[in-house]
Amino acid sequence: MKVNAKIRKGAFNMNSQYKQRWWVLASLAFGILAVGLDMTILNLALPILSKDIHATNVELQWFANGYNLVFAALLLPMGMLGDKVGRKKMLLVGLFTFGLASLACAYAVSPWQLITARAFLGLGASMIVPLSMAVIPVMFTEKERPKAIAVWMMANAVGIPLGPILGGWLLNNFWWGSVFIINLPLVIVALMAVSFLLPESRSEEKRPIDLPGVLISSTGLVALTYGVIKAGERGWSDVFSLTSVLAGILLLTCFVVYQNRATHPLVDSSLFRSRSFAGGTLVGSIISFALFGVLFALPQYLQAVLEVDAQSAGLRLLPLVIGLLIATPISDALQSRFGTRTAIVIGSVLLGIGLAMGSTTDISTGYGFTSIWISAVGLGIGFALPAAMDEAISALTPERSGVGSALLMTMRQVGGTLGVAILGAVLNAGYRNNLILNEWPAEAAEVAQRNVSAGMAVARQVGSDSLVHSVKTSFIGGMSNMLWVCVGAAVVGIIFTAGLLKARPVESRNSTTSLEAKE
Repeated sequence: MKVNAKIRKGAFNMNSQYKQRWWVLASLAFGILAVGLDMTILNLALPILSKDIHATNVELQWFANGYNLVFAALLLPMGMLGDKVGRKKMLLVGLFTFGLASLACAYAVSPWQLITARAFLGLGASMIVPLSMAVIPVMFTEKERPKAIAVWMMANAVGIPLGPILGGWLLNNFWWGSVFIINLPLVIVALMAVSFLLPESRSEEKRPIDLPGVLISSTGLVALTYGVIKAGERGWSDVFSLTSVLAGILLLTCFVVYQNRATHPLVDSSLFRSRSFAGGTLVGSIISFALFGVLFALPQYLQAVLEVDAQSAGLRLLPLVIGLLIATPISDALQSRFGTRTAIVIGSVLLGIGLAMGSTTDISTGYGFTSIWISAVGLGIGFALPAAMDEAISALTPERSGVGSALLMTMRQVGGTLGVAILGAVLNAGYRNNLILNEWPAEAAEVAQRNVSAGMAVARQVGSDSLVHSVKTSFIGGMSNMLWVCVGAAVVGIIFTAGLLKARPVESRNSTTSLEAKE
């Protein structure tokens, strides 16, 4: 296969510049960490924002949702654009946009200023995430790639649960804008490394930009994501939410049909026919579904049921992070010895065991038991997620790494968004259905049904220990239902792994597929 002259000219010499490319990856990991942090770090600041900038409940929802919506919608076209105009250029634009948007968020003085700035944060993230992964096949051989993927995945995965931990500490010691200012040093490090150490690379194919494909896929993802988010707020019986979801599904179906007929499609249809890409992407999305759902429920459980403050709740998520950190390098060793399928199955089993343990939580359960099952969840995700990502990216060539990586990350982001919406709906339905409303004063009952925090507040205001007990047990019941759905998702992941992914022989891990070998 011919390799773009610019890639060949700027590509890393695998011996003399071995350390340099690892420094580039480590620096990019700081940018990925900032992106992961911004998915969850704002959650603990919402009560403060409602007072400081007088935000309504709807505006509070969009502080969180605006970022994820733009991020999910633009991942795919930004990966394609990076393949065309240059991955280094797009990474620099993305990092610069992310840094400026972080400043704008920190000093926003009105709700809509913050919502707009959060949307630009999503725009920057949509460039950083797929293109930072897209340079991995360019820089590393197949033997080295699992380690590179592990570094990338660790930065991405750790940032999500680390957000509430870091956010709680920042909010206890600084003003709310500090949760955005923390992005700046991370972005600066990444900007310097990309500017001076990363060579430019792009696809050698001079393909026209598939504007209809970009429009249809982006609009479909916006409609689907928006509809799922609104359904999580209003319930799945809401006509507008269902219409948006159905419109998104219809548009994405049209996108698939159009891609099979287009002369220059946005997505190489052969990616969908690859069992490695399809299987790895699907399993990664299922794991993200469970992870985002757990992170949605756990802070509420810790603050409302165990009654700890924001910083303490964040710190109590550390076992999950530690589990991720421990399992990720072990997963790399397992992949090298036994292949990705083994690592994914072991991780999914651990994930399912941890979630099943969590579903047995009751009102008398203390944090000691909670720390055990969330540790198992962290270990399971640390084993399975990097392996699933490596399986998917193994199907990509440097030529299509940008759009392929963007498609992979889009599916993960959509999986996480669906996790929050669907699992949140299961949690809320269980909570409301378990409340014994005839024990409540009429006005208090209406407030208590909104969420567990409102229920605890009104129960304390009424001064009834029995109502406090009712709120806690109702939430635990809803969380138990939600975790059983997550267990089901883990089982589905194991089934797909066994059915779609082949055991990769050890020899393939030791083979070299560097750019020189592919020429």
